[in-house]
Amino acid sequence: MSGGARRSLFRAALERSTGPALGTWIKLPAMESVELVALAGFDFVVIDLEHSAMSIETAYRQIGVALLSGVSPLVRIPALDAGVVQRLLDAGAEGIMVPHVDTVEQAEAAAAAVRFPPIGRRGVGSTSRAGAWGAMRRSEYLRYGQEEVVLVAQIESAEAARSAGAIAAVAGVDALLMGAADLATSEGTTEGDPGVVALIADAVAAGTAAGVPVGNAGGATAEAARDAVAGGYRFSLASNDASLLGGAARAAVLAARSVQQSDDDRSTDSRSTT
Repeated sequence: MSGGARRSLFRAALERSTGPALGTWIKLPAMESVELVALAGFDFVVIDLEHSAMSIETAYRQIGVALLSGVSPLVRIPALDAGVVQRLLDAGAEGIMVPHVDTVEQAEAAAAAVRFPPIGRRGVGSTSRAGAWGAMRRSEYLRYGQEEVVLVAQIESAEAARSAGAIAAVAGVDALLMGAADLATSEGTTEGDPGVVALIADAVAAGTAAGVPVGNAGGATAEAARDAVAGGYRFSLASNDASLLGGAARAAVLAARSVQQSDDDRSTDSRSTT
């Protein structure tokens, strides 16, 4: 790859980070969400079309805001659909996250949807945003799609966890994301269950041994960040835009109410001593 070739912001973040690259989920259909988290310093966002009611058109606009703001836009699709993958990649998404990848065969199908021939079956559409509206050389557009776009397979079941190494080894799979909540739920238990903890640790080790980065999703706390580092994760999602907004709103109300209560208490004390 030539020195002037365009790089994926996500891949660049993985390379430069001393700890896990930091991202967050985008669940609100607002361009400002992406702009605000970019200004906050996140490395990447995952626009969530699985657990939100957002449309492809909304994702298209958020992808544009992310790229202009210098934060990598990945998109989680609700299920594997080659047509949806095509449209999102043409919209400029730097990567596609596919939920519930349980088998090598499912990973191969996802890779086929994301990659151009001969690896996959993605169609060529270089007059889209991904091809700079036709201003990019066709060869560079194709190179970027093959070498820079990332496919993230979500590991969300015991079957997937046990096959993590084989899934990571599929040509065209670039990263794994451990879905601890779904994995635990599928086993009828919680994320803290020793069996689930062991399954996840083994899956992280297998994915890492296969040469792909493994990520997780957690809270927006220092403890969650320490857990990500200790768990061997190369990238981590800290909360989501809706929860971050809700948490900030609750903190503001609690702060204001505490001052109000203190003033009321002082007023009561003053009256009681007169």
